[in-house]
Amino acid sequence: MHTDTERCVRAVQSKDARFDGWFYTAVLTTGIYCRPSCPAVPPKPAHMVFHPSAAACQQAGFRACKRCRPDTSPGSPEWNVRADLVARAMRLIADGVVDREGVTGLADRLGYSTRQIERQLLAELGAGPLALARAQRAQTARLLVETTGLPMADVAFAAGFSSVRTFNDTVREVFALSPSELRTRAPEHAAAATPGVITLRLPFRAPLHPDNLFGHLAATAVPGVEEWRDGAYRRTLRLPYGHGIVALAPRPDHIACRLALSDPRDLTVAISRCRRLLDLDADPVAVDEQLRSDAALAPLVDKAPGRRVPRTVDEAEFAVRAVLGQQVSTAAARTHAARLVTAHGTPVDDPEGGLTHLFPTPEHLAALDPDALAMPRTRRTTLTTLVRRLADGDLRLGADSDWPETRAALLALPGFGPWTADVIAMRALGDPDAFLPTDLGVRRAAQAMGLPSTPSALTTRAAAWRPWRAYAVQYLWATDNHPINVLPA
Repeated sequence: MHTDTERCVRAVQSKDARFDGWFYTAVLTTGIYCRPSCPAVPPKPAHMVFHPSAAACQQAGFRACKRCRPDTSPGSPEWNVRADLVARAMRLIADGVVDREGVTGLADRLGYSTRQIERQLLAELGAGPLALARAQRAQTARLLVETTGLPMADVAFAAGFSSVRTFNDTVREVFALSPSELRTRAPEHAAAATPGVITLRLPFRAPLHPDNLFGHLAATAVPGVEEWRDGAYRRTLRLPYGHGIVALAPRPDHIACRLALSDPRDLTVAISRCRRLLDLDADPVAVDEQLRSDAALAPLVDKAPGRRVPRTVDEAEFAVRAVLGQQVSTAAARTHAARLVTAHGTPVDDPEGGLTHLFPTPEHLAALDPDALAMPRTRRTTLTTLVRRLADGDLRLGADSDWPETRAALLALPGFGPWTADVIAMRALGDPDAFLPTDLGVRRAAQAMGLPSTPSALTTRAAAWRPWRAYAVQYLWATDNHPINVLPA
């Protein structure tokens, strides 16, 4: 979008928050860059240039605006819609792969040469993987400086910088303030935060309807791993350097997030996974405009616009839970999952009580005795085959997954039908066009609305909803009075 100068200028002049994260405005006269919705008086069009990423602005010598904080914009929704090389690379960079494994590790995961990845990222985003990761490190450093009392040296290494000097230079270059000045300017409440707990706001594009999003997560919560408490969804997180516990609560203009991490180096990854869990980088206006064009869906969209797809923080975990939920009730699926957690999960300490374990990894589950599973023999075979393939690396589920290829690989497993493969594609892999025509709730809703209820006919009818059929599923599910559609008290 950044190449459409006229459209970008209109967005800046109208302070349209919908375009935050789509592009960034660099102001030639001041040397700063802003989000489109910056509350400052818009500069003259002749003084604006537009970039596709914060990293590109920084590489061009601009510093972040202190007023609108463009580094905290929602992520571009393009990376959720697309499954090409650039989108998969951006999802991996957000998950901290470049910081942990370098550009070579990123290339190995994607199956391309480092040169080809750098060329494509530069062409589309104006910055290579190192610059994109550097911009992300700067944002993480700012969060740690402003929301914790960690010594600056600890902040530097926790944010992924190789030295304190590099940390200081980057912060000064990006924010035109030293780290100590950033901390001095932070809100007073930051200093009073609970030690070891990071409190932050997760932005999103409005509207956001929280009922089915948090209702789904609360209704399907696995005891010991997830819970709803005091108006917040809480769960344990398995992270690259340790573990964490997060509490997420809906607010009118943001998601309140409290993170307790065993290792602060996991902050970037934890934020990325929480945003992915709640689908916060979606563009609800684009989604709802497409679905509203169908007369059957229009009343549902108008009643509660901004529905998101509840996703996951761990793709392998969700795949296991999807198998456990085959042809059983929500309560039964939770019971099966809770047994696995108790027997094979990793214990953790929760100061608030309620959360006791990390969900077991495929490697842990690969050693379980199938006869100990209280489920039909065919489903035991399905589960043990899945965890063995995941543990061996024969099947990879992650931010870098190619959606069509992974769906085909899932369908090749014994006991995997279209419903299981598509629900994993929708909620674990993040495919916005995944569809569940065989789902009982979807078929009931379709029948009640006068839509075709057979899978083949409904799939044909749903072609008009593409590429947002996963969101259409949320609106169809919402017609039922199931607990997944109700925000807990």
